[in-house]
Amino acid sequence: GKDQDGVVVPTSGGRYDVHLRARRRVAVYWEEEASEVRRCTWFYKGDKDNKFIPYSESFSEELEEAYMIAVTLGEWKKKLESPNREVIILHNPKLMVHYHPVASSDDWVSTPTEQGRPRTVKRGVDNIAVEIPSGEPLQIDHLVFVVHGIGPACDIRFRSIVQCVNDFRNVSLSMLQAHFKKAQEQQQVGRVEFLPVNWHSSLHSTGVDVDLERITLPSINRLRHFINDTILDVFFYNSSTYCQTIVDTVASEMNRLHRLFLQRNPQFRGGVSIAGHSLGSLILFDLLTNQKADPEEDEHCAQGSRTTSGMGGTEEVKEILKRLELSEYCDVFEKEKMDRQALFLCTEENLKEMGIPLGPRMKILHYISSETETKVWSLSQHGDSSEDGRSCQYRDVGLGQVSANYPQLNYKPTIFFAFGSPIGMFLTVRGVKRIDPNYSLPTCKGFFNIFHPFDPVAYRIEPMIVPEPEFEPMLLPHHKGRKRMHLELKEGLTRMSVDLKNNLLGSLRVAWQSFTRAPVPALEAGSSEAEAEAEAGTEKQPDTKPEEPPAAVKEETPPINVGRLNGGNRIDYVLQEKPIESFNEYLFALQGHLCYWESEDTVLLVLKEIYQTQGITLDQPLPGSQ
Repeated sequence: GKDQDGVVVPTSGGRYDVHLRARRRVAVYWEEEASEVRRCTWFYKGDKDNKFIPYSESFSEELEEAYMIAVTLGEWKKKLESPNREVIILHNPKLMVHYHPVASSDDWVSTPTEQGRPRTVKRGVDNIAVEIPSGEPLQIDHLVFVVHGIGPACDIRFRSIVQCVNDFRNVSLSMLQAHFKKAQEQQQVGRVEFLPVNWHSSLHSTGVDVDLERITLPSINRLRHFINDTILDVFFYNSSTYCQTIVDTVASEMNRLHRLFLQRNPQFRGGVSIAGHSLGSLILFDLLTNQKADPEEDEHCAQGSRTTSGMGGTEEVKEILKRLELSEYCDVFEKEKMDRQALFLCTEENLKEMGIPLGPRMKILHYISSETETKVWSLSQHGDSSEDGRSCQYRDVGLGQVSANYPQLNYKPTIFFAFGSPIGMFLTVRGVKRIDPNYSLPTCKGFFNIFHPFDPVAYRIEPMIVPEPEFEPMLLPHHKGRKRMHLELKEGLTRMSVDLKNNLLGSLRVAWQSFTRAPVPALEAGSSEAEAEAEAGTEKQPDTKPEEPPAAVKEETPPINVGRLNGGNRIDYVLQEKPIESFNEYLFALQGHLCYWESEDTVLLVLKEIYQTQGITLDQPLPGSQ
């Protein structure tokens, strides 16, 4: 009735709204073409499968009217013509057939006949084998924004970020049922909502595509168009003009989605995390490094802002001038509010305007150039002005970032997940050799760098914090609770080859020693000596075997301090490759970069870390996990 004209029903976990009167299904959080919604009463069976397809509502009404007349009057064999000039014949209540039209070769227009392959027609939904999904849990425990990488397509099937995040969400629902069943039964766990963040369309709607089209060569057109649409996104991000567009789009879109989500879910009390794939993770990392912490946290997050100044900075400049025997100019630099970062941006003209004579000018400029060349820009986490060898080896993680005004987020992310991320490579290219172990993101205390072993775009983070000992990334446990069979076989063969090598070398050593030491006549003495050495060799073998278990234990629980970037926990996590991928790593490199959307192991780690912040753990801990 009239009361239902404006009725809007949220569906698919609240991500779509169905407008009943208009029969349209509209996306809430992203732009998507509205889809048709039908009230289904009459169906026909499709050609390619056994699924029943609903007729349009208007034609269903015609079928229903004809059916009721036939039932009332008992007159069957009724013929109806569909809008597509197809024939439906109502033989009796249990036999109704849909015929395709067949055009005669003499006519331009096809005429409906009863020829062609018949299809079954059904009234009502009784006895139709349709699996209607039970729906998603109403309770939302956590919200995650997912930012895509280069290009409009996000996986090997050229699907959009919306479709890929849908897969990620579906996998998370199945992982919750499999690994958080007890918590679900106790109603401690609902679900995690994942929402996509699209910045590619905003970037390419600025008119840059038209400019590129004018200068693009006409040859190999498809390849050039692909490069313009995808690879160039990396160069756009390194341009100050388009970098500003990208960071503004990502931040404003996440803030908009956050406000809209809270409006539609006023009862939501959970946290918010962010995840980025490929270039999207670098965009988020740069945004997070430029967030402003609360005043009480500024003392512990001074490195999060690249524009901090004050007494600590001016005192540091005084120390430099004192070392250069230029203490008499401290008042000049203090008057100009010159901190260390400002000092390193000074040119000769700036120093001349400050009234610094030529000699001191040359000393200061030489110091700046030498410090820059050797990459010893000291930025300690606590604002310490001392410049010992330890503090001088770190550089600001914001160093080398494209000059842009990084917007602020309306919330503090709980965890930052990076999938197939080039953050480590970009930091290195920007000139950051080391990350201070005391450094943490100003507003986000969790950071996980997850990658496939064959991903050509992914780089590690931990060696930039702890470069001295070489150690492997954390191996992500399989979601079914064990290591993949081919990896266990590979480790077993490696261990067996080492044992065989040790045994072979031991037996050869015994034989050689018995040959060189034992005199030929003294066979008994030689045999007894060989036996003694053989016994010694057998005694040494148990010493060599137990050495391996400690190594394995060391891999599982390495006593490695990877700093505060992830709250003291490990940062780098590597997926286990599938058996077929291990045959040729080059063949599966591209797939390795696009595999995260349907990876149960990745999703399970995300869920485990999110719910761990709420004090909820897996039903059974996975082997090898922290």
